[in-house]
Amino acid sequence: MPSDAAALPRELAELATELDAGDPLAAYRDEFILPAGVIAYLDGNSLGRPLKATRERLAHLVEHEWGERLIRAWDEAWMDRPLALGDQLGRAVLGAAAGQVMIGDSTTVMLYKLTRAALEARPGRAEIIADTENFPTDRYILDAVARESGRVIRWIEPDPASGVRLAEVEALLSERTALVLLSHVAYKSAYIADLPGITRAAHESGALVLWDLCHAAGAVDVALDAGDVDLAAGCSYKFLNGGPGAPAFGYVAARLQGELTQPISGWMGHADPFAMGPGYVPAAGMRRFISGTPPILGMAPVQDMVRLIEKAGLPAIRAKSVALTEYAIRVADEALAPLGVTVASPRDPAVRGGHVTLDHPRMKEAVAELWRRGVIPDFRPPRGLRAGLSPLSTSFAELATALAHLRQVLTADL
Repeated sequence: MPSDAAALPRELAELATELDAGDPLAAYRDEFILPAGVIAYLDGNSLGRPLKATRERLAHLVEHEWGERLIRAWDEAWMDRPLALGDQLGRAVLGAAAGQVMIGDSTTVMLYKLTRAALEARPGRAEIIADTENFPTDRYILDAVARESGRVIRWIEPDPASGVRLAEVEALLSERTALVLLSHVAYKSAYIADLPGITRAAHESGALVLWDLCHAAGAVDVALDAGDVDLAAGCSYKFLNGGPGAPAFGYVAARLQGELTQPISGWMGHADPFAMGPGYVPAAGMRRFISGTPPILGMAPVQDMVRLIEKAGLPAIRAKSVALTEYAIRVADEALAPLGVTVASPRDPAVRGGHVTLDHPRMKEAVAELWRRGVIPDFRPPRGLRAGLSPLSTSFAELATALAHLRQVLTADL
């Protein structure tokens, strides 16, 4: 434990206790597997904790759905699961009506499919708008697709401590713009982009918008239908607690589904998969965006977390997320700033997602030491510690403990 000299000031420690006592979501923490060797886990925005229910669900799936029903399970349940779970995810997390979300592929593949589909739907337009601070996969995919299709990328260089602003997008939009690809929540700073405003501006120029929801889904309010969003993709292993390698999700607005052609024409997206015919005929609706065989095992943990989110309610989850990040910033200001720590996330909770990034010149070494102690945050070069705060599994006391250890480590380093 932290020494008395490096522990948090009494007022901050007592505040964490008070916040836990008044937390309406506190009981949900018991739903998760909490290993004794981890003192504090602040990496829920990279890999969420597993649910106890998932341990039971996977055993049941192997023993009964797979073990007993065998191939019959495809007809009985599995064929429809990517779309049924997609509808549940859309309802509980994404603000999307039924028939617009499917589960499958990796996030990388899903982004590729939707990017290519969007560009094919805008053949006379030569430009893509993206930002240099987006997650590497998004940028790498756009580079590859631009080379394949002969498009030009117009790069926004946003402030790394915030994110892409509406005015920066508007400055590049024109009749040449085919697609805008941005993250709803910036993976470094947690800045929440103006999803409805940017989408509306893109539509006024005739472009489509693809939103990356990896750091948004399950942590902030996402209203895809209300925002008139065209396309979205995201992972399920962060705030959706689907586990390592859990499948991605894709959203295509109903108004576009008949217009778009996805580039990976696998047999599961065929209108009649078991006809085994000579040519590809896309299925109606969202099924046409499925390519290969759906990852049934990988979807099981996502089912459990989406049910838990629906039970707790996303507004309550978002409220706790704001409270957790507010507490982290207060501790940083009052107890860590004298050690050289700065807050590299927005201070306005209205534009801050589910994590807080703290900067320090020796943060890489500090995070390595924290991991040795059983305190698990995330490091992002060159000098950032990301405190990923999953509201249903993270307590205020856990967060306070982690920040007290960080204070001790940085004190010892000085």
